[in-house]
Amino acid sequence: MSTPTNKALTAFVGSYSGAGEPGAGGITVLAVELDGDTVGLRRTSRVEQPAEAGYLAYSAARGTLYAVDERKTDGRGPVDPPASVHAFTVDPADGTLCPLNTVASPGPFPTYLALDEPRGLLISANHGSFEHVEKVERDPDGAWTSRYVYDDSTVVVYRLEEDGSLGAITDLHVMDGHGLDPNTSLQAGGHAQSSAHAHSVVVDPSGRFLLVGDKGADRVLVFRLGASLELAYILQTGAETGPRHLAFDPVDGLVFATFELSSELAVLEFDQASGELRLVATCSTVAGPVGRTNEPADVRIHPAGGLVYVNNRGEDTLAWFRWSNGTLQRLGSVPLAPSIHPGLAARSFALDPSGRTLLLADRPAGLVRAYSVDTQTGELAPAGQVNVAEAAFVLLAELPQTGIRPPQASAQPSATFA
Repeated sequence: MSTPTNKALTAFVGSYSGAGEPGAGGITVLAVELDGDTVGLRRTSRVEQPAEAGYLAYSAARGTLYAVDERKTDGRGPVDPPASVHAFTVDPADGTLCPLNTVASPGPFPTYLALDEPRGLLISANHGSFEHVEKVERDPDGAWTSRYVYDDSTVVVYRLEEDGSLGAITDLHVMDGHGLDPNTSLQAGGHAQSSAHAHSVVVDPSGRFLLVGDKGADRVLVFRLGASLELAYILQTGAETGPRHLAFDPVDGLVFATFELSSELAVLEFDQASGELRLVATCSTVAGPVGRTNEPADVRIHPAGGLVYVNNRGEDTLAWFRWSNGTLQRLGSVPLAPSIHPGLAARSFALDPSGRTLLLADRPAGLVRAYSVDTQTGELAPAGQVNVAEAAFVLLAELPQTGIRPPQASAQPSATFA
């Protein structure tokens, strides 16, 4: 096992409010200390809002953290806060968050954020929901009939101000189309693809294009990126695949995608000149029959390239794969807490910049789990853990002047190590 060098890191953990469990919701800040094959995790601060912090993005250039409030706006009140995106200044010494501003996010359930640092843009993928409205209408023949209308899924582009705060919306793309409805998915009783569902937005390494995973319409959309979005290409991935998350290999530029509904990991070639995508290969994300529904969620690529990590909701594992000589092979996995169902499972993890440490938000267990990474084989070894109620998303950042401070009497409980 490779031994990590000592390096100061900070983890930001977004969590859901759940059923009102104490400490649930908001963003928890963890000091991360690497000591051989042990990872120390110490809670240093927490903000309570946003209550449904399902995705975070960090701008090193602006010293700002962005977070979604992953909810559907109550249109008749509102009683609860609206679906929104929040901006926080980040204290470079210890990661403490200070609210900057909040903007409403049109479209239910903002679920993913991407930064375009050079242009000063933040992009949000808003999933929409599975709910529908029945509209009773008369057809041209005079007969009464019902038409079903579903929530819009959107891709929203925000301007960032010089201080890191969120500015005006510069463009908004309303997703259209749908997949096979009803289908064989258990989601929404087989109506998981009754409308489009943007679940990820990823900027390509050149910064010219934005890729959008649309699990509701079985496609990946590619836009020319700017303050306004221009559609460049659409890859149709096949019925009941459900492209969810996308990640670029930092070495060879390939795109890896989780297909949520078909439980597959896909390899895509990307043309950096045209934005066109080509499906190269797929493989199952699970080792064998699970005996229940399995839905892969997040996908991350090792900084050295070639090693791909995916978490399975159903098999309840964090698995790793290698792409080599045109072949995609699953190498191994570590078990996670049993999921209640695919929607209440471990759903996010992050690798540190060196590729020697991985943190995972294991929501059913109420833990952030740390692993040391063998950079040659990809193997994971448990290295530590800390309690975070309803942990949904984890982000690792190297802050400019962060140092690991000795625990103080007022500090929150430190980690227990596996």
